[in-house]
Amino acid sequence: MSEMPSPDSQGKGRKRRLWLTASVAGVAAAAGAGFAWLRSQPQAMGPSAEAQLWSQVFETPDGKPFAMADFKGRPVLLNFWATWCPPCVKELPMLSEFAAKQGAKGIQVVGLAVDKSEAVQRFLQRQPVQFPVGIAMQGGLGLTRTLGNLQGGLPFTVFFDSQGQVRQRKIGELSSEDLANWSK
Repeated sequence: MSEMPSPDSQGKGRKRRLWLTASVAGVAAAAGAGFAWLRSQPQAMGPSAEAQLWSQVFETPDGKPFAMADFKGRPVLLNFWATWCPPCVKELPMLSEFAAKQGAKGIQVVGLAVDKSEAVQRFLQRQPVQFPVGIAMQGGLGLTRTLGNLQGGLPFTVFFDSQGQVRQRKIGELSSEDLANWSK
């Protein structure tokens, strides 16, 4: 005749299974968070990414030419955004304030909207910004990928030095600390 497990040993077995399950879940969550963090970091840039950017000509929301080469020769904070992107819209007032303060110090803020001209025009009428905006609907996300944003996430911000070389990049919403550190 076999002995029945004691209630105490059954409780220990349940605790062990619960601990093991929680441990596996914790490891899986940490691995998933690490993978998500890695995907949100800018990756290596494509060959001659900077030269490709400076050769681009976009249009303003009202249809005028918008040549990136016009901004070369001084530090440039380039922000890719869209009207349908909540973190993009949230950071625009901060970027506009930064542009107003840093313009006198030589830093040019430039926005490239990965959006339709009509939507950007309507948006800027409601919420104007103090920096030039170009429309990058055609090829804008491809350009962000060339600059290391392989997932095409928005907002995507790139800081260039006065020689037109990339110094900083961030996928996702900027903080005031990012701007303070980048402008030093």
